Order: sequence, then structure tokens, then C-alpha cells
Amino acid sequence: MAYDLEEQEQIANFKAFWSRFGNLITWVVIIALAAYAGWNFWGSHQRKQTAEASALYDELVNASQAQDNAKTQRIAGDVESKFGSTAYAPMSALVAAKAAFDANDLKTAKAQLQWAIDHGNDEYKSIARLRLSGVLLDEKAYDQALALLNADFLPQFAAEVQDRKGDVLVAQSKIADARTAYQAALDKMDKNHPGRQIVQVKLDAIGGAPAVTVKPA
Repeated sequence: MAYDLEEQEQIANFKAFWSRFGNLITWVVIIALAAYAGWNFWGSHQRKQTAEASALYDELVNASQAQDNAKTQRIAGDVESKFGSTAYAPMSALVAAKAAFDANDLKTAKAQLQWAIDHGNDEYKSIARLRLSGVLLDEKAYDQALALLNADFLPQFAAEVQDRKGDVLVAQSKIADARTAYQAALDKMDKNHPGRQIVQVKLDAIGGAPAVTVKPA
């Protein structure tokens, strides 16, 4: 096929361009295709992981409800070791911690809660710290419990943290500080909070709201 001079010039320019940049363009395309394929593989892998973790989590919940602590811990260990990057891992740790606590296996309960603290997102960390402080309270490890309660928590847990601080301070016979903590918990709760009445009962039981210091004019 014959080409006019303008077309021949365009072809010559294209050949020169391809001779200079062809390899680079080819490699860019190959890398892009490889990245796309890798992304699809990773997405498929993640979906498979999530589905398998979900199935194990269902088994774990059933074992927990059946009060089979040994099976619950075994399944939780599988979820944590095989699917630690999924949300089901810290969820499993929390369920396993409760199962262990109900079975009076406080060592395992603490280990599972610590796992959730170490590997969960901020919400799971907050829940696990709050629950672990309760276990430490039961063990009379008051200073450890307070140290844990002074760690970082999401704002929505502020009332529960102050309530638990009050419990620990009462156990330490630090009644004035406990009053302050319980009052802080009430201040952070809205009137419809399900725990408000319980905190009020605790506060009333140790003498009511803390005294307000009036500064001289």
C-alpha cells in the first residue's frame, strides 16, 4: 500500500519513538498487568481468608455457648494463628477470654485479652483493656488495673473506664477518689445509658457525690 509523504513521515516518527521508548512502555504495561493480577489474587485470597475465619468463628461461638472451654481455646488459637489479619481474630480472642473467665481459667483469659490488645484495632483494644482491668481487679492486682485504665481508650468508653476506676479505688479503700471516679462516669453518661442506675447505686453506697470545694472570694 502506498503512503503519501505525510503518512510516511508519521510512520517514521512513530518508529523513532518506539525505538527509543518501546522497551520502557512494554515494561510499564507488564508491571501494570502484574500489579492488577496481584491485586485480584490478593482480593480473592482475602475473601477466602475471611470466609474461612467466619466459619471458624461460628464454631468458636457454638463451643463457647456449650461451655466447652478447651474447644473454644483451641479454635481461638487457630483463628489467631491462621487469620490474624482479619477482624475475626480479636473477636475470637474476646469470646475465648470470656469462656476462660467463666471456667475460672484466669491465666488464659488474661492471655486472650492481651492478644486482643496487641493485635486488635482501637475498638477491640479498648474493650480488651476494660475487660482485662476487671480480671486484674478480681485478682486484687489493683495497681496493674489502674495502669491499664490509664492507657488510651476510645472516647465512647470514657464512662465505663471511670466506672471501673471507681471499682478499683473502692477495693483499695480510696473512697474519696472512688466518689470522684463514679461521678465522672455519671457525668459522661446520658440519661438513657443502661449502666447509669448501677453507677448511681455504687456512688450512693459510698456516701454520694464528692464534696465540692468552694474557693474563697
